[in-house]
Parts: sequence; C-alpha cells; structure tokens
Amino acid sequence: MTERPSFPMNVTVEQARQMLADLLPVRSAEQVPVQQAAGRYLAADLPALVSHPSATESALDGIACREADTLDAAPGRPVRLQVVGESRAGVPFSGSVETGCCVRIYTGAPLPPGADAICPVEQLQDDGLDAVWLQRPASPGDVRPEGGDFRAGEVVLRAGQRLTPSRLALAVSLGHALVPVRAQLRAALFSTGDEVREPGEPLAPGQVYDSNRHGLAAMLHEAGCEVLDLGHAPDSLEVLSARIEAAGGADVLITSGGVSMGKYDFMRDLLLEHGRVSFWKVRMRPGGPALLGGWRGLPVFGLPGNPVSSLVVFQVIVRPALTGELPFTLRLRAATPFRALADRAAYWRGVIEGGTVRDYGQQGSGVLRSLSEAGALVIVPEGQAVAAGDEVEVMLF
Repeated sequence: MTERPSFPMNVTVEQARQMLADLLPVRSAEQVPVQQAAGRYLAADLPALVSHPSATESALDGIACREADTLDAAPGRPVRLQVVGESRAGVPFSGSVETGCCVRIYTGAPLPPGADAICPVEQLQDDGLDAVWLQRPASPGDVRPEGGDFRAGEVVLRAGQRLTPSRLALAVSLGHALVPVRAQLRAALFSTGDEVREPGEPLAPGQVYDSNRHGLAAMLHEAGCEVLDLGHAPDSLEVLSARIEAAGGADVLITSGGVSMGKYDFMRDLLLEHGRVSFWKVRMRPGGPALLGGWRGLPVFGLPGNPVSSLVVFQVIVRPALTGELPFTLRLRAATPFRALADRAAYWRGVIEGGTVRDYGQQGSGVLRSLSEAGALVIVPEGQAVAAGDEVEVMLF
C-alpha cells in the first residue's frame, strides 16, 4: 500500500468497539413470553408486580408460637404448648395463635397472626397429637419477612441486562408473563480460506477444520443474535463477492480470515476496492489484523483467520458492540510475570488458581486448546509489564 490510507489504522480496542457499535441499527423493543425470553436482552426496566415473600413466612419446619410463651423453656424444664392447627405453603392457618398455643408450620408457610417466633421440629418433644414441649425458647429470627426479597413497585431488573436462567426465574417471580426485550440483531457469518474444511471431511496436508465459524456461531447465539450461517467461502474474489451479497438483509456480517497482509487476503481487497473500510488493524495481540468496513450499507467486521485471534477479537470487541455490555473483568494477583508490548495491549491467556492468575505458557494464535484450558485473558496495557505479585485485570473466557 503506497498511498496513505483514507481510514484509521491501528485503532485502540475501545475505538474499535465504538466504531462497530455506531454502525449497528437501533433495536426496537418487543414483548415476548418468558418461555421464549432466555438469552434475550431487556429493553426496559422490570418492576416487581408483587412482593416476595407475599407474607411473612417460616424458614423451616416446626411450630409457630408466641416468643413470650417460651422464654422460660430450658433443659429439664420444658414448656408445653397446645397445638391448634397447621400452616403450610399455599394453605395458611385461618385463625390466630393465642397465649399457650402454637401451630404446626412448614417451610414457606405464612406465619399466623399472633405468632412471632419459630421453634424447629428438631428441638421439639412432640406427642404427635395436640401438644408439644420446648426445651429452649423459640427464635423470632427463623422467618422470612414479607417483601424481604423485593416489594411491589420496586425496580429489580434493569434495561440492557441479559436474561440468564437466574434472571429469567427472577422475572417470573416478579409476576411477569411477558417481558420487553430488544429485537435480535440478525448476524450473517461465513469463514474464508482454501485450506478450510467442514467437520467430518478428510483433511489433506495443510488443511484445517472450520473451527472459527462454528465457534463464532455459538458466540453470536450467546450474544443474543439470530445467526444466518453462510458457510465457508474459498479464496476467490467472485465467490466472496457472491457470499457477501447473500448476507443482504442482515444487520451485520461477521467473517473470519482474509484480512491480513497476504497476497490471498481477499476480504481486505474486496472492501478496499469495492466496499468501505472504517478501520484496519487494532492495537491488540492476538488479533491485530481485524478490519471494520461496509458493503452497500451492510456493516462488515473481518476477524483474523487464526483461531485464537478470531475468538479473542470477537470476545473483546465484537460481543460488547453487539450487546452493549462491556466484558466482565476482575482484579487478581499475578503469580507469574506477564510481558508488555510496546505498541499494543496484550490479552495473554492465563490460568486462575487459588485467587491468583499465572501465564498459560503457549500464547501462539494457532493454539486453540489454550482458550479452553486457560479460561482467562490477562489484560496487559501497552508498555506496562506485569511483575509477579502485581494486580492485573482479568477477563474470563
């Protein structure tokens, strides 16, 4: 490339995220049944429609009684209480607990009027009929107060949060049968390269299975996208052009391979000559050759072909732009040194052990097993080496 490019080169990770996010369409909101909302992103805050618990309830099995009636109970000097009924989840006791009386109660059952304490079944002497004896005072602490989890009207889930299994269960507990979610982005995807083959096909020397496309499809699904899998394209300008055209109607196209400096990096050439390039190359390792461009209004993000680079760039740049969520990180002590690069941020694979993180060792972009075995990326800012004992930022992978 002899002329100065008309687009930014060697942008930062933060710039790359924002530039991709700026090209994506604003997503409308839609109401979907909770049964169909797993993995979707909330488009609005979710308030509680009910309180939980809906009444003060028992945290264990035993009896509900008046604490004052049990204060004199002691080993060898039991206090006798008359059993006047029971309270169980969904079928509360209909009366009131008077002096000298108690009600058999079960976990999750409403505390009857008049009762203010619980004695667990393990501490009772029970004749199995209409009386129990207590060897120690009952506890007022073994209850779950009304609204102790959340109260009606309280905003519990926030717009932008992904409905994980625990959040989905919470949304139901809040009383919602329908939830407002962002419309899914439609992401087209294909991989490139003459050496790439489908799983199950025989491999000739120098060929590889299409791990990138299958891994990226899973990551796109996890990011809440509807995925249009366009398969694999060989290193041919004509085939690549046709494959890009087939992505029409998608909100974004994700590709892997063909964006570096080589003679056969045709995705780069196509976008340079016939499309649009927003930036080329990111100041990060692995994954530096990433490219953002466009084709007739369709945003195109070209990931590197090396497997580790492809998946790391997606996790660090593409996923946050698609979801609006920054990657979750934590601070840990480094058990080993992590070297810095002078001109780019490094995302070294690390292994978390006992509250510290150590260098995985093999950091090559083709060592795909490293992402599975390491499970973390240690973020080393450009020019800032990390010594053993230093605190580092770690991204789970």
